[in-house]
Amino acid sequence: MQKNKLRLGVLPIKRSYLSLDVAAVEKDRMFSVIRAIKPEAVTLVDIEDICNRGVAYRQEDIKAVVEKFKKEEIEAIFLMHCDFGEEEIAVKIVRSFRLPLLLWGPRDQRPNKPGAYGRDTQCGIFANSKVLLRNNITFSYIYNVDTDSVEFRDGYENFLRTAMIVRDLKDLRIAQIGQRPRQFMSVIASEGALMESFGIEVVPISAYEIITQTISLADSDDAQVAEEVRKLKDKMDCSGMEEVQLRRIAALKKIVLARMEENGCRAGAIECWSLFPAAMGIPPCMIISELADMGLPLACEADLNGALTSVIAQAAGLNEQAVFFADLTIRNPENDNSELLWHCGPFPYSLREEVCRARMVDGQATWQLKKGDITILRCDDLAGSYYLTAAEGSAVEGPETTGSYVWFGAKDWKTLEETFVYGPYIHHVAGIYGNYARVIEEAARYLPLKWDKPGGYPKSL
Repeated sequence: MQKNKLRLGVLPIKRSYLSLDVAAVEKDRMFSVIRAIKPEAVTLVDIEDICNRGVAYRQEDIKAVVEKFKKEEIEAIFLMHCDFGEEEIAVKIVRSFRLPLLLWGPRDQRPNKPGAYGRDTQCGIFANSKVLLRNNITFSYIYNVDTDSVEFRDGYENFLRTAMIVRDLKDLRIAQIGQRPRQFMSVIASEGALMESFGIEVVPISAYEIITQTISLADSDDAQVAEEVRKLKDKMDCSGMEEVQLRRIAALKKIVLARMEENGCRAGAIECWSLFPAAMGIPPCMIISELADMGLPLACEADLNGALTSVIAQAAGLNEQAVFFADLTIRNPENDNSELLWHCGPFPYSLREEVCRARMVDGQATWQLKKGDITILRCDDLAGSYYLTAAEGSAVEGPETTGSYVWFGAKDWKTLEETFVYGPYIHHVAGIYGNYARVIEEAARYLPLKWDKPGGYPKSL
């Protein structure tokens, strides 16, 4: 997987007249906890070198912290109250960035005593949150709980995932390889709307050039193509494939990957349904599978909003695992709360059920995905507005079928069905293993779209 660490600026604050020693102790306790949470996914930027004991509370700290955070190119901020805090210091720093912001302070161990102030942390959080709101600053919050509590650890990790989603949509470039198939009016999307709403650039890449270059490369003696073919044969049963087809799949992967990297694209949408089979004798399903395992999701049927959805899903997982792009197809004939997530063959090899026989049939992946919790989501637009919905479930048993698939078990499938029918969505969803609906909902607060919790639509007659 390709991934870059999130750069998190950590901003501990204290009230000017309260104990610096006590504040520093609380700050150190906090750092001892967060340094152990997802260190492979986040780089912590502290203020130890510019503020007294690494805590901001003086007017001169404002400029110093802003300059350091800008130099370090932070992508989110953790505003920690060591005690009541200084809301003026905090707001003048964070409003210089307009980044995802986490507000939290540890629970006080005792109230004030005669002659000795306590920390009054929660009191300061209430004051600070109002000042943030007056400055139109969006922020996330974790309850005023103990530093070493599960609630804090989970909330902090959820914020990392939230911030990663927001970060990964910034300056996103989506490769558009070919046009949507004529019959697929459902995937119509606006390049202009993606640019105006998110700053996302759609990069057209000539399908003709990719096809001609792929055929030429496949017919050559390229060593990388031969190595890719060997890897495919090692991973799955390719006995039903001709050697020329395997070489074209390997060459197509190399060419598409090169074009995406040249254009700085971290996701793509490809016309897979008719163009490539007609021109090359194979669909691009297998390279969609392969690139997904490299952290480069490609949406089928040139679904641009599907590519956007896939980036959101992958970022929710901190770019640590592949996502899959699926059709909502049929209800499970054996389970009223289960739906078939299916596509003809683009699901990542890394997500397959290990006991399942992995095969390539007609250039398409043929395997069932593994058991586990799954979140499905869709970001789509209608009438100039974008909407985002997500639901959690798990992989369940169901009848064997063709292509790549998994049976998704939901708590209340009928409500989800109503949401997808009445809401601005289509049959395409991104899927990721894990429970991330809360993270995706939180990320929506920072994005120019509406969070659309399943339900709230007209009911079936």
